Order: sequence, then structure tokens, then C-alpha cells
Amino acid sequence: MKIYFMGICGTAMGNAALLARAAGHEVLGADTGVYPPMSTVLTEAGITLHEGYDAGRLQQLAPDLVVIGNAMSRGNPEVEWLLDTRALAFTSLPALLHDTVLKTRKNIVVCGTHGKTTTTALAAFLLRENGRDPGFLIGGVPLDPPVGNHLGTAADPFVIEGDEYDSAFFDKRSKFIHYAPHVAVLNNLEFDHADIFRDLADVQRTFSHLTRIVPRNGWIVLNGDDDNLRALGPLAWTRVVRVGVGESNDVRIGGFCEDACGARFTLTWVGKKWGGVSWAAPGIFNARNAAMAAVAVALATSGSPAPGAVPVISLAPLARFRGVKRRQEILVATPKLTVIEDFGHHPTALAETLISLANRYPGALLTAVFEPRSNTARTKTLQAGFMRALEHADEVFLGVVNRADKLADSERFDSESVLQHLETKGVRAVTAATNADVLLKLREATLVSEGALAVESRVVVFFSNGNFDGIIAAYATAARTG
Repeated sequence: MKIYFMGICGTAMGNAALLARAAGHEVLGADTGVYPPMSTVLTEAGITLHEGYDAGRLQQLAPDLVVIGNAMSRGNPEVEWLLDTRALAFTSLPALLHDTVLKTRKNIVVCGTHGKTTTTALAAFLLRENGRDPGFLIGGVPLDPPVGNHLGTAADPFVIEGDEYDSAFFDKRSKFIHYAPHVAVLNNLEFDHADIFRDLADVQRTFSHLTRIVPRNGWIVLNGDDDNLRALGPLAWTRVVRVGVGESNDVRIGGFCEDACGARFTLTWVGKKWGGVSWAAPGIFNARNAAMAAVAVALATSGSPAPGAVPVISLAPLARFRGVKRRQEILVATPKLTVIEDFGHHPTALAETLISLANRYPGALLTAVFEPRSNTARTKTLQAGFMRALEHADEVFLGVVNRADKLADSERFDSESVLQHLETKGVRAVTAATNADVLLKLREATLVSEGALAVESRVVVFFSNGNFDGIIAAYATAARTG
């Protein structure tokens, strides 16, 4: 089949295109701004790329199927031609994945407001390290496994990141509804994506819909410490394993501690010791990601252990797990300065990361640089939460609100109010008119001033789900060159 991807250079679309190519289909596609690294990977796989969108060109190419990414909308010339003529079949990316890969596999679908990418990578990594050849589709750029997509062996599980965002402009269901879960991992649930969901109850509703398509011989791996997930009810139509630190959980995370040498914890399965983990990944949140991934892998490969037994999969490989790029990724590490990039764009993620960094770098001055960029973060919806999260830093540099001109004053993230609040909490807080000016102030305060030189050790952590107008890379370069 000849498949054409609209928006092919996006991470998810590009990885899905590579899966389709690996499955034997002829693949081509278009995007605005066809550039490395994704364009290089796609071209090397034998995929033809086109710059921009052109209805006449699409008509001449005449693919059997057009996959419309969820970034596409009405007004796109190719979308309008497809709707006007109905000359070619079209579908969404989640529907394509279901029809071409997932409908015949035993799927582990990893869901949650935070941690989906890392937990998906962990599950794929553990399967591979335990002798399996899983398929997987990871939304970010993992270091382990070393690629973001792999078709794997049909008899082994397929691990996929289960995003609750909508599927396409013509299909407003959450993507994960298409993913035919055998094991659904529900890692956490909070309000996010205010452009899609009305409130927390609306997010819970879509998660509830997901649980109802888990078969009776499948599993739900549930964060048993999360009140918003517990509110989904008993989920009596399938089997549930609860994971967490609380006593009511089936699989418990115990003895978590963290310091400059790393993190350590143990896992118990229904009261029986499963294993201990000592690894480099920061925070209790990553310990939970590991526990959820390990339980999902155990259930997908061997089912529920017999009474009194623990799963046979080994946890030892976790000590070698290197993580995912842009998830607490260390860009610069010197005795005086550590620079970290993180994808955090929700208050809970920011708070947990800052708490972890304070444990990892005791005595260091902690500088948080935050860009209100996502469709929710750039509004006032979660502003109070961001205020509380950023209190965990010693100083804060706020980037400019992304696409601020598209929001009314009453809706827009109020940087001045956030700065004033932080100052009352003893946190030095700074912003500027542009992100370039934020970079100048940050460099002056942390790299070149007398005050900066007097600080014995400092950690600078950037939080953004975008490129922060290039200031992260620019700051890291400046830090390396002195």
C-alpha cells in the first residue's frame, strides 16, 4: 500500500511512518520545514519527502491512503482538496496504527498526564533486556532503547505511548481509544490540555472510556496512590493491579531514597520481595514509572504470578537505563555548574523535578528557567500550581508567554503576578520582554557576574515543551565555553 503522511516530520508521525515502511508499505509524505534529524532518518529509510502542502501534487502522487496528523486543520490546501473531492481515502494516525499494527498485537498502552514517554521507553527496554523482541512507538527520543520505533516480533507485546489528546480535526476522541490495550497503564491523572478538555471530570471521562475497552483477560495497571484514578471506580470488567507506596497497593515501592549518588528503592509483589533497584534516574516519579513499566511487562509476558510467587522478569537492567532526551537531561556538568533540560510543562512535573534536584545536589543554588508554552501552561488555568511548584527553586527566570497575542488578558498566564508571589516566598524572580533578553539576564546572573562566581555550586534547569527560542542550547554553549 502507498501511504502518504501529512506532517511527516513530527516525532510521532515520523516514527509511525518508519513503522509503516518496516511493515513493507511504500511511504511518502509532506511537511512544512523538512529538516534534520527526522528528515535524514526518513530519507535513509527510503521515504520520499515533500516540502509544503500542494493539492495538485497530492492528486498526481495518488496514494492509496492519506494519514492526516492532528496538527493539520481546515484551511490546509491538501485537507480542503481531500474533503472537496473525496478522491482519496484518509484517516488519522491513531486509526492507521490500529489497522496496520495494533489490532493483531498484545498491546501495552502507557497513559497518564506525566511520564508517558519515559514509562513507554522503560517497558520497551525491560522487554528487550529480558530476551523479548517487542514492537514499540515512543513519543520522544529515547536513549534506551536506542530508537523510537520498532516493529518487533508479532508474538511479542507492542508498547505504545497512550496520549489522551485528540486524534485529528475530524476525530476528537483521545488517541488511546484506538490502541486496543491488553495492558493499560494508568500512571497518573490530572487536569491538562485545557484546549481539549473542559475540566478534570472531562479528563476522567476519557480515561474511563479507555478502561472499558480493556478485555476481561487483560489488565489495568493503576497508580493506587492517585485519588483521581481511584475515582474511576472498581473497574470490575477486567483485572486490576494497583502500584504505589501506599499499603493498599498490590505492588509497593518501598525504601525510596535519593542523594548525589543516585536513587534506590525496592519493589514488593503482594508482600513478597521482587527486587531492589539502584539507578541514575531522578525522583520518586521515575521510581513509579519504573514500577508501572515492570508490572506491565510482567503481566504482558507471563500473566499473574501464582500465589506466593513474584514475576520472573529481571529488574537488574534498570541500573543501566539511560532515559529519554529532554527528560532531566544533563547538558553541562562541572563542579560549579550543572545545566539540565526538562520537558516539564505541568506544575506537578516541575515540583517533583525540583524536589529531586534539591536532593541530588545538596547545597547547590537551584535556578529554574520556565517557559509558559503549552496550550494550558500559557493560560491562567494552572497558574496557582506553577506558583507553588516554582517555590521549590532558589531563583526563577520566567520566559515570555508563548503566543501571548492569541489570548485575552483575562486568560493569559500573568507573569507579573507569579513574580510577585515568588518574591514574597523569598525566591528571586526575573523576567524580560523577550526570551533573548531572559537569556542575557540569566547569563549575567549565573555565568559572568561577581555574585555568580561567588556561588560554590549551581544547578540551572530549563522547563519547556518547545525549543524556548533557542536559549537552552545557547546557554549550554556559553556554560561550556566559560
